[in-house]
Amino acid sequence: MSDGVEGNDERRRTGDAAGPEPQGVPEPRPGEPEPAAQPEPAPLVKAGTAGRTEARAGAKTDEPATGEADDAAPDASGTPADAPPDSTDTPEDPEAPDEPGDGLRYERLPDAPPPILDGVRARPPAPPGLATLVAAAVTALLSGLLLGDGLAVNALILALPLAAGAWFAARRAGRRPRRSSLCWGAGGLALLAVPVWSDAEWPTLLAVLAAAGLGALALHGCRKWSGVLLAPLGPVLAVRRALVWGWRGARERTAGGEKDLGPLLRSVLVAVVLLVVFGGLFAAADRAFADLLGSLVPDVDGGSGVPWRLFLAVLGLAAALAVAHTAAAPTRWDGLGPGPGRPRGRVEWALPLVLLDLLFAAFVAVQAAVLLRGEDVVRASNGLTYSEYAREGFWQLLFATVLTLAVISVAVRVAPRSGPRDLLLVRAVLGTLCLLTLVVVASAVRRMDLYMGEYGLTRLRLSVVAMELWLGAVVLLILAAGVFGARLLPRAVLASAAVAVLAFGLASPDKLIAESNLDAHRDGRTLDLRYLAGLSADAVPALDRLDEPLRSCALRSIAVPDAPWYATSLSQARAHDILTARPVRNHPCRDLLTDDISPSVR
Repeated sequence: MSDGVEGNDERRRTGDAAGPEPQGVPEPRPGEPEPAAQPEPAPLVKAGTAGRTEARAGAKTDEPATGEADDAAPDASGTPADAPPDSTDTPEDPEAPDEPGDGLRYERLPDAPPPILDGVRARPPAPPGLATLVAAAVTALLSGLLLGDGLAVNALILALPLAAGAWFAARRAGRRPRRSSLCWGAGGLALLAVPVWSDAEWPTLLAVLAAAGLGALALHGCRKWSGVLLAPLGPVLAVRRALVWGWRGARERTAGGEKDLGPLLRSVLVAVVLLVVFGGLFAAADRAFADLLGSLVPDVDGGSGVPWRLFLAVLGLAAALAVAHTAAAPTRWDGLGPGPGRPRGRVEWALPLVLLDLLFAAFVAVQAAVLLRGEDVVRASNGLTYSEYAREGFWQLLFATVLTLAVISVAVRVAPRSGPRDLLLVRAVLGTLCLLTLVVVASAVRRMDLYMGEYGLTRLRLSVVAMELWLGAVVLLILAAGVFGARLLPRAVLASAAVAVLAFGLASPDKLIAESNLDAHRDGRTLDLRYLAGLSADAVPALDRLDEPLRSCALRSIAVPDAPWYATSLSQARAHDILTARPVRNHPCRDLLTDDISPSVR
């Protein structure tokens, strides 16, 4: 093999231009013995591949089926060209699969597809900085101390370190907040004014959920429907990665260096010990100072207990790290949105919607005749009272409004988009459907208004009316998108929902319900005192106007807890002042709470 290499080198040095060396065994040098004749090698056939070998042999009839070593020319490395497969004439492919011993050739299976979030998930951020870790620690501490007593002002207090941690993490990752993100964050903080204002649980829950949604949108900066709908999942899916991320940042900050976290932790621990010791001494020395300290400092041993507060602290820490991690490396949910649908033909697309427009127009015409001519037409045509007719049709109209929005969303995806005539057809058909839907919304609201005028307000009736009004606002936004473009439609719909939730919570629904029922009672209708007694502290100012014994029976069941300042809403504070000035009397209320009160009982 070395002879072949030297021969090739010699030819390159002499610049032999006679062409390639003829095939055969290289001549020996002077003084060297002739190489012995090598035996003819056996044909190389892999097990299971005889058919392919024969086909190859038949395809090349001018070449022998078995090569001879004497006729093989050495390559650049001096190895014969037809060397057996176990020789080292060619380097092995390090990525090629190992051939099994049976001689069969196996194909590599395709790799599994990557997870669905790999295409939209950002790269892992650098470990968090000191400011982010401090904000997360403050959030955990406040969660354990405040959340165990209730939800009121503390919701807004906890939002501040959460927002600060997200801000510091985003700045460390090189992200600068957009104006839209700042607006979403401000909207989320504004929604947290509802638990500060109201005591009712149902508008408070809506406000907290809406605030979380706006906060998630501020972290991600999404613009499409997929991003608007999936953004709240970002912090939830990032909890596990965020905990590991926070642990790495804490380890780096406690391992020494310029920004070592150890001195700060030791300083905080010493400060807490000093405050506890001297605060306890001063509280024992002066009762007024003890009362002031008790109103400002949470009672860790009271109410919910230490294990529950530790759980809330861990939950707050996880939430703070998840929010900060999302701010540093948000998931690009906009990348998961579906592409535009396949356009359909004009007849295939427009015919169903034109027929639906005609059906809506017929319904609107009937509604106009019934609702404008009044109760006599309803009784003559259906045999129902006006209130029964209104109640029966409201739910159907509400569902019809929701389904119409779904039909419009599908129609926009499959509508033809080839020219101005197609655009005009889309605007005409869908615009007519939206206008008729607005009439359906007005009819549904009018029905419920008639029903509530007869039987008074309840939480369910007020909620569904608010929902129907918001759906009407969404239809108006769709009409505006048809004129000015749909680029801002997802964010406009979300903003309208946030405004509706904020207005609904600040309106104090329980107070509206109590006032409406009291006004109806003064006009001669019956009073459901049992239902009014189940309202929240928002209804106390209205129910306080009732005469005894109705006042005491209505207010006796309304709980106004004596909570700390951070867990007390303004509504609870007003109710507490009213009940302190005029305490509830001890009247027998069993009969009054089980029967409807006639107008003669004031």
